[in-house]
Amino acid sequence: MILKDLTFLDNLQLDEYKKFFGNKSKEPNKNQNHRSSMMLNPLNLKHLNSIDNSIADVITINLEDAIAPSRKKEALYNTAMFLSHLESSTSTIIVRINPLNNGGTEEMNMLNEFSFDAYRVPKVRNSSDVELALKLSNQDKEIHISLETKEAFSSISSLKVDNRVTTANLGILDLLVSLGLPQSLITHHNPTVSYILSKFLVDCRSANIHPVSFMYQEYENREDFRKWCEIERQMGFTSKACMGPKQVVIANEIFGINEHEIQRALEIKKLFEDSSSSGINGFISDDYGFIDEPIYKDALNILIMNKNYGM
Repeated sequence: MILKDLTFLDNLQLDEYKKFFGNKSKEPNKNQNHRSSMMLNPLNLKHLNSIDNSIADVITINLEDAIAPSRKKEALYNTAMFLSHLESSTSTIIVRINPLNNGGTEEMNMLNEFSFDAYRVPKVRNSSDVELALKLSNQDKEIHISLETKEAFSSISSLKVDNRVTTANLGILDLLVSLGLPQSLITHHNPTVSYILSKFLVDCRSANIHPVSFMYQEYENREDFRKWCEIERQMGFTSKACMGPKQVVIANEIFGINEHEIQRALEIKKLFEDSSSSGINGFISDDYGFIDEPIYKDALNILIMNKNYGM
């Protein structure tokens, strides 16, 4: 827990918050696992108070969609309060601001002094939006984008304007609206949704942007959520947006390390390197069939994606 006692916040006026801001500064998160990306409402103080010890690989403090206009400032000041007292976290901490032309600029100006890992910028349309976010943000913070518009979806590669732009989150509900398509299309193996997921994944990977698949809204339907995770893992995704801890548990499991896959990659790596040292780059393995350089590179890629096992 970040704060031992939350009662002082019960009757605290917003103009008094700054008197209680701390001066803590957490280290940048070095955890490479991004299996689960959990959204958190900053109006829920108990949830904010536990971001230092969450099971989610990524926590996104959401100042945008879930906050009524009348409570935007309260959400912002709550976020600042807890970030100012945060010393460490097992999760990557992201703040999802409002659109830059609708409060986001002011939010970044206030939050820049606090320690967290990234801003998530919504409703991005083009590279100019990303460049403005980079200009407004401190250099120590990554920029993550919410891909929710048809303009951004059609030109993902153009959004990689700087190495600090590392991650894209698929906002499929807004994207379908932008495309003039019904949200009822979001069913398993719907060809349009499958195309959207595939294009998003491949375009992001081609641009060296990490893709996070969409948030499944039916929180209690864990069976359907599991099915989506399984489909997306088969497609090549490694990260899933989550609404809460119950979804996080499933995402961490589905997108976790596959011990059999790791062992296979380690053995192929050793077999190829031993053979290559003798001048043979293509051979038949009793266990794995024909192994040549492309198979070897795939094994390396698997090991890189699971850095806990090293190479």
